[in-house]
Amino acid sequence: MSIISITTPQNIDLEYELASVGDRIVAGLIDYAIITAYCIIMVALFFGSLSLNINDIVSIIIFFLLYMPVIFYSLLSEILMNGQTVGKRVMKIKVISLTGNQPSISQYLIRWLFRLIDLWISSYLLAIIMIAVTEKHQRLGDLVANTTLIKTTPRTYIQQTIYAPVAENNYKLTYPEVEHLKDSDMQLVKEVLMNVQKSGNTMLAYNTMNKIEQVLNIKSQHEPVTFLYAILSDYNHLSARV
Repeated sequence: MSIISITTPQNIDLEYELASVGDRIVAGLIDYAIITAYCIIMVALFFGSLSLNINDIVSIIIFFLLYMPVIFYSLLSEILMNGQTVGKRVMKIKVISLTGNQPSISQYLIRWLFRLIDLWISSYLLAIIMIAVTEKHQRLGDLVANTTLIKTTPRTYIQQTIYAPVAENNYKLTYPEVEHLKDSDMQLVKEVLMNVQKSGNTMLAYNTMNKIEQVLNIKSQHEPVTFLYAILSDYNHLSARV
């Protein structure tokens, strides 16, 4: 199992499990199965109803328009599905930026452009070799775009505890100041807790607690992990009331 440590814009180091060559290959096969099915359906409909004539410019234009989703499938899927295609989602892997942010459109575009070299020209050989030998499991497109693929599911299902909304009518807020935080802040807290549970690195929770204390100008009443759970519970309760 390979692990990557990424420093978020809040200067918090998070650890993720890297997607393996096998994960990426299976995800690719699923995507190509979808693309192949689309092509078969489109070709059947196109040839059956439009009677393609290579000398008919209108037919050729329509054919290329129908083929556009195949060309841009990977790029559009990753942009619209937060770093995932259907195959990646099934395999529970996703593209992330090594800066700790969600990849930009330009990063997705670079990865997509380099598919021509990584996948098509080299018949996937270059991509497989690069992923296998690079420290962060990056193909050439990932190296240029400063991205990689990680697994999205932690080994322990901490989501069962931290994603549940607080439903009690008589719930008492521990830290009312949490109303000044955003959904992105809560996502970071969740990721920190998942990392702490996987690695046992409580210093990660301590550093996160210090950051939140500074932002909200409060002083914690609890030890770091308990504090983060309290922040999540308070935020969930306030969100449920909106």
